[in-house]
Amino acid sequence: MQRRIIKQMMIIIIFAITLLIVVKGLWVCCATSGQGSFEGERKEIIRRANYLTSKVATSPQELLNEMTNGIGAQFQGEWALYSCSMTSAALANIAILYPQNKELSIKFIGQIIDIALSPEIREYDTFRWMEDPMEGIYGDLSHISYYSHIAWMISRYKQIGGDNKYDDVYHSLCKAMNRRIRQSPYLNLPTYPEEYIYIPDMLVAIVALHNYSCQYDGKYATTVNIWMERAKKDWIDKGTGLLASMLVEGVDSVVIKQPIRGSYSALNCYYLSLIDPEFAKAQYECLKEKYKQDFLVNGIREYHDETCLLGFDIDAGPIIFNLSPSGTAFTIGCATSLDDMVFRSQLLKTAEIVGSTVTWFGKSHYLLANWALVGEAITLAMRTSAPQTRISNYKKTSSQGL
Repeated sequence: MQRRIIKQMMIIIIFAITLLIVVKGLWVCCATSGQGSFEGERKEIIRRANYLTSKVATSPQELLNEMTNGIGAQFQGEWALYSCSMTSAALANIAILYPQNKELSIKFIGQIIDIALSPEIREYDTFRWMEDPMEGIYGDLSHISYYSHIAWMISRYKQIGGDNKYDDVYHSLCKAMNRRIRQSPYLNLPTYPEEYIYIPDMLVAIVALHNYSCQYDGKYATTVNIWMERAKKDWIDKGTGLLASMLVEGVDSVVIKQPIRGSYSALNCYYLSLIDPEFAKAQYECLKEKYKQDFLVNGIREYHDETCLLGFDIDAGPIIFNLSPSGTAFTIGCATSLDDMVFRSQLLKTAEIVGSTVTWFGKSHYLLANWALVGEAITLAMRTSAPQTRISNYKKTSSQGL
């Protein structure tokens, strides 16, 4: 009798698991059916943008309330700023992909810039540096992460036709970043006092200065070129061929901090694709060679030479069977910018398997966005990061229109 009950329970459990797998498979197939081209994904992309703007373009305190409580005030502030930055990037990308959405993108990016400039959002940086970043604009403290994201957002706002509302802030931020980078003996600045130099944070500044130079007759282009030359020469890890994730300040030089992380390397590749597509392509190939994972789902590992079956990192996210959620999401941006649409589709399928899209009232988002809104913003920014050829064509068309 007992054996019969156990057998029946096993059958029920196996049936339930099989049913869940079938349902999940159908869900993924339906959710990814239109993926593979920007036109095919248009409706979904717009719905995701609708969701993000409803969550991000609100008020500073409401945005902070969307951030997970358990990560602490510093990371809540960081994630809020990153949500602003990546949502702005996504909206600017959408304006390029679907020009009829340009005016709406400009409107929402302006609202998001205002939120990012608020005292509430910059409080996390104020706390770490013991100085308000905007009040210290003429000083010598780094504030590089906060400055760079604001400047990058403004650069994208102007790129798609935004007015001169933020020009004074833009000029001041880029001037401050350029001065501090050039004054540094390493051409790099720490995100926070007495911490490592995080190369992805520095690259946001370099991207912002690059965009500024394109908009203002090459100003600060020398700094961008010098930094890129040093990166290719001095900050490449010999073991992986990838740009360093972090640097450690020494007495008279900086040393590459090990290990080279999949999440940081993928983000490095994405930012590099916005400055130097040729170098980015070489880095992207190294990333795929050393960190690509095909087990269970396609993605990027957090570590190339060690196994992490289960772990958690504030930047990479929950690492399960070596898979790096952040690394995989950022690689969508590399694949999109560098026109590797086959791998992009595979990564988007992974995102769907892990995230599970829900749609209602013209809005779509991954269920995981309820826990980490910043992940939703990152993924949309990455999947809409049009190849640079398309952006160049957009710039030509826009200038002709003017």
